Amino acid sequence: MKARIRETVEGYLFLLPSLIVLGIFVFWPIGFSFVLSFFKWDFRNMKNPAFGGLSNYIEIFRFSTPPKYPFWESILSSALVIAAALAITYAVLTLRDEKRIFFMAVASAVISMVFFSLFSTLIPLLIANAIAWSLLILPMKKGNERVFERFWTFVFLFVFLVILINSVVPHEFDAFKWLLDAKERNDFLKALYNTTYYVILSVPITLALALGIALLLNANIKFRALFRTAYFIPFVTSVVAISLVWQWIFNDEYGLLNYFLSFFGVEKIAWLKDERWTIPTVAIVSIWKTVGYDAVIFLAGLQNIDKFYYEAAEVDGANTFQKFLYITWPLLSPTTFFLTIVSFIGAFKVFAEIFVLYQGLPGPYNNSGLTMVYYVFDLFYNQQRMGMACAAAYLLFGVILIFTFIQFRIGRRMVEYVS
Repeated sequence: MKARIRETVEGYLFLLPSLIVLGIFVFWPIGFSFVLSFFKWDFRNMKNPAFGGLSNYIEIFRFSTPPKYPFWESILSSALVIAAALAITYAVLTLRDEKRIFFMAVASAVISMVFFSLFSTLIPLLIANAIAWSLLILPMKKGNERVFERFWTFVFLFVFLVILINSVVPHEFDAFKWLLDAKERNDFLKALYNTTYYVILSVPITLALALGIALLLNANIKFRALFRTAYFIPFVTSVVAISLVWQWIFNDEYGLLNYFLSFFGVEKIAWLKDERWTIPTVAIVSIWKTVGYDAVIFLAGLQNIDKFYYEAAEVDGANTFQKFLYITWPLLSPTTFFLTIVSFIGAFKVFAEIFVLYQGLPGPYNNSGLTMVYYVFDLFYNQQRMGMACAAAYLLFGVILIFTFIQFRIGRRMVEYVS
């Protein structure tokens, strides 16, 4: 017993220097900033911060002008429509063929009648029903395979979500329409919208390109080490230097990108002056910078897959696509899961690319490049509202925490570990 206690104490003593450093530079700032998020601390109250409770959090969500659409009605209406679509999808997945056809017929009839009564037209809905019914019959003819069922279910869900939310639900009761209107009246919602748009745009493209590059590098090609180093160099290069180079590439007058696009008959695009291209422009820079790192991680995962699986698949007559679908992709799921988590967290913290590309401004105009981290930066350094900046930082932490929790929940079911 004494030996075990002594061993434990010695272990913590070895960890003590690291714990002290982490406590001073990590744990203490995190805790102190959380406390400050409840105080009114700005240039007027620099020496004596005043306790304000939740006032900073309330102020963050305050609108400059009232939104045109009612909030709770919009959220509730869209939630009911989405819940109905999910219920239909779940029933279609679990019911047998005969009941499934009956359920599909009833759902299509009801939705069609509602659609016709509101808009006196059935052409879009008839097209959607034709697609849904054809995908319903397809798995029945193919032996009711699960792959076809899932494919049809996702298409069915997507079609009816689009139709119900954008057609059946009036615009004033559409949550997405409310968000599009509200983000122009509140900087935090604008930053949240831009950041989410950037994450959805950049992360999947980066992972897909990285996986393709890793598959090519994993093949038996010459100069593989040279290519691997070339793809990895942008990741270790300074973000400021990269952004300055891309600032020249994106120039609408003499930029290299517009010059290249001119060969295909594409007119000049104002990459850095048009608000529609702000987030895609930042995403292009970020993808180019991080794709090499993700590719190297994917390559390490590919090289850890035992060749025995591929040899056995070749004996069974599997082609290249089948080997990727049933061997490479499942065994690469732990690596994909890790990169997805890291990429999502990193994407939510985008800041340097915007700051350099737009010379310290959040986009060309209308805050088109305002992201969550830039919003915190603006509150802290420009407006000197440190209490609100701390509150916004913890809201960002909450958003990242929710996304990470969802990914972990999904990852438990989809990731396959081989012992």
